[in-house]
Amino acid sequence: MSETKINDASKSPLAISWTCRHTWRTASYNTMWCLIGCSIGDMGTILFFQLSGIAWPTMAIMALAIVNGLATSIALETFILARQMALKLAFRTAIGMSLISMIAMEVAMNSVDVAVTGGAKLTLSVVPLMWIAGFLAPLPYNYWRLKALGKACH
Repeated sequence: MSETKINDASKSPLAISWTCRHTWRTASYNTMWCLIGCSIGDMGTILFFQLSGIAWPTMAIMALAIVNGLATSIALETFILARQMALKLAFRTAIGMSLISMIAMEVAMNSVDVAVTGGAKLTLSVVPLMWIAGFLAPLPYNYWRLKALGKACH
């Protein structure tokens, strides 16, 4: 008799149950922490260029904002994990988190910013929209990853 892994059959997004409230809650919590980490670097970069008046092309600012968002997300996760494990292991774990989720979040946030403001600008009206897009874009993937693979993004 062959041993069957629980997650083998559920690797397809269509093969899992999408109605588990516990998994949605966990995926939402993980996504929220990712959003906080990504927002710090992403929005900090955009705000820096907005306040300093340095004339960079919008796409260059957005590319740098994405890189900085990924870096601060990894740094925040390392800080959180370091309370539970050695710093070196916490960093390696944070680096191993899902970059797909973080990149989807960053691209969604920056796309909304450009679409609403026409450039790399933070306003009181665009920030909530950026956060909503940044939260919703990776959420189904984070749910799937947690449900099908048993892996949390954060």
